[in-house]
Amino acid sequence: MYVSRHIYLLGTALVNLALGLYFQLRPALWMRTLRWIGSLLILVSPILLLVAFLHEPPLGLAVRGWHSYVGMIGMFVGVMAHLLASFGAAN
Repeated sequence: MYVSRHIYLLGTALVNLALGLYFQLRPALWMRTLRWIGSLLILVSPILLLVAFLHEPPLGLAVRGWHSYVGMIGMFVGVMAHLLASFGAAN
């Protein structure tokens, strides 16, 4: 179980690294707001996934707690927020 849970942590680390390399503030308020919300979700998700990594393996293969779900959904929504904020940006 520890082996499967570490992939979530690796994924969030890579997304955070990539986000840190490209992040730019946009002039439009809605773009800035959406990116800040997305960044916050992306920064919180590794914490939840670390808790899941430490807490869920003793529960067995069939059990996945709320930490994993919220962490992965937060990561997805954060990345989608960045994607939406990049539409309309003239680079």
